[in-house]
Amino acid sequence: MNAATSGAPTLSLVVPMYNEEETVSTFYRRAVAALEQIAVPFEIVVVDDGSTDGTFERLRALAEGDSRVKVVRFSRNFGHQTAVTAGLHYAKGAAVAVIDGDLQDPPEFVPRLFEKWREGFEVVYAVRRSRKESVLKRAAYRLFYRLLRRLSYVDIPLDSGDFAIMDRRVVDELNKMPERNRFVRGIRAWVGFRQTGIEYDREPRFAGESKYPLGKLVKLAYDGLVSYSFVPLRMVTHLGFVISGSAFALILYLLTLRLVYGERLVTGWTSTVVVVLFLGGIQLLSLGILGEYVGRIFDEVKRRPLYVVRETVGFDRAEELSKTAAAELEIAPEVALRR
Repeated sequence: MNAATSGAPTLSLVVPMYNEEETVSTFYRRAVAALEQIAVPFEIVVVDDGSTDGTFERLRALAEGDSRVKVVRFSRNFGHQTAVTAGLHYAKGAAVAVIDGDLQDPPEFVPRLFEKWREGFEVVYAVRRSRKESVLKRAAYRLFYRLLRRLSYVDIPLDSGDFAIMDRRVVDELNKMPERNRFVRGIRAWVGFRQTGIEYDREPRFAGESKYPLGKLVKLAYDGLVSYSFVPLRMVTHLGFVISGSAFALILYLLTLRLVYGERLVTGWTSTVVVVLFLGGIQLLSLGILGEYVGRIFDEVKRRPLYVVRETVGFDRAEELSKTAAAELEIAPEVALRR
């Protein structure tokens, strides 16, 4: 194994991993082979998101044998988006690429992203042209991205995930954002700069089972919709206007029948129960939507750190102090280091 080239790397590869024991070695071989083709100094920053198998032990062995590999180990599972965020905090490269560690995103595609970055693009994201998953899952992803694109106030590219390369300036801006409910691809789109996409074919998992079951996928989709759209809140307001207007029109209709035509409508319990249940359901739905936004505000004002690091491998002491200060102060690591 080769030693790291002295000085700051040109390229950092950020890799979140969770229970990927069977994938670690193959990912390392493929990633190193791909990055060495670029012929620039690089580092691989792997964030172990609280794995319960032998993932960390294998990562430690790699880091001890190759100083280009650096490992951040969480104290527990904080989630994929938080792991990506931590990797961005620790990455030092002039360009920073993000890729999942399950080999669905091929490391061999990173050089193509890097070449686009060299052309002057600050963000180059990979667009999934095809994905080898079930029909139902593909349909769900397709629906989500198009719904998000339609509802969001940020122009989030269709069929693009976290697999991307970003300029140091973009990474520094992302590191300044302390929000808890992370949706990295949304934040990446929000910061702007010059962005472009390249299509690729997503591969099936190399080994093991998906660490993103349906529940986590739904939560990620929900985070994206709520964090980057005010449409749910506006829907509550519009629904209130519609129901109030309909009720007012019905009152006028009943008064007209009574005063002009002298008719009296026979009321029954069925219509009353239906109306009560309908309005009750609307009220609960509205409270749920409002509660989701209020809950996120509550989560933000507590100002807890985004993650807790149990240990690291491959970083020097100065880097550790800067990351610790950044996590406590919720500022960019390079600002904390200057302090």
